[in-house]
Amino acid sequence: MSRYTRPMMRLSRDVAGTSLAPGGSVVAVGAFDGLHRGHQALLAQVHERAAKLGLTPIVVSFEPLPRAYFSPEPVARLSSVREKLRGFDEAGMEQVLLLRFNRALTSMSAEDFIRRVLVERLNAHEVWVGADFRFGHKRSGDVAMLERVGPELGFTARTMPSVLLDGARVSATRVRMLLAAGEFSGAAPLLGRPFVIEGKVEYGQQLGRQLGYPTANIHLRDRSSPVHGIFAVRVGLGESECSWPGVASLGVRPTVNEVPEPLLEVHLFDFEGDLYGQRMAVEFVAKLRDEQKFDNLDELTVQMAKDARQARELLGMNPRLSEA
Repeated sequence: MSRYTRPMMRLSRDVAGTSLAPGGSVVAVGAFDGLHRGHQALLAQVHERAAKLGLTPIVVSFEPLPRAYFSPEPVARLSSVREKLRGFDEAGMEQVLLLRFNRALTSMSAEDFIRRVLVERLNAHEVWVGADFRFGHKRSGDVAMLERVGPELGFTARTMPSVLLDGARVSATRVRMLLAAGEFSGAAPLLGRPFVIEGKVEYGQQLGRQLGYPTANIHLRDRSSPVHGIFAVRVGLGESECSWPGVASLGVRPTVNEVPEPLLEVHLFDFEGDLYGQRMAVEFVAKLRDEQKFDNLDELTVQMAKDARQARELLGMNPRLSEA
């Protein structure tokens, strides 16, 4: 099965099928959660090598993320599938093989993965991975295996050196730790951009409107976020940049009606208009506090006013306007 996502990039989901690159390919393989600067460097290298050799640049990734598949608890992720695919497109990948990470794939031996995916499906001439890349049943495959069998199967295995920032390796784990601590200014250089959550605005209970703080709601559904609490944010609507100031809550709403999944609620300062159905990008600027449960709505409303004042001040606005 395959479909077109954006122009120039084709998305496929299955191991089986005709070759995606009859003329040969240069391939990147990985989970690519967050598409941080290490991932960006790897994709840039694949794009450059493919252009030089006249081959197709291809990326292989997995959904759900492998670590989420094996975890009994929800695992925070840095980017949605939509955001990840857009990043692949922007990196110049012409084909994406987004494999379903399921029981059948986890049962596949490392040797079969090489033969069926890299050789038969992708006609790989070069395969680029991180130095710690593992694959196949019980993670039995590694870089050494790729280097050993590659020459007899027609491809060369390459590893990408780690990207370092402040003397430490850029990794998704490091980014998640910084975000969980509210260190957005520290995470941005590792990501190569501010941390953003995107989604479509949906109808809610409209309680915020009744309390004087109407919100645009984004349901995260099965996506687990690395951040929770109350935040100063900047928002982009549609294709616009994240420039509209606001205050946001991401959590389970313990005071008014605890929800089974995290909900992102955003109040845009001085905004008038209907946002339902629009796509919204929320850039997290600063964490104000953790989510907490109040005894009643009056206490919640008082705290919301304090949050709005603090967010306005952090975003360079007049905090007194929150009292108007």
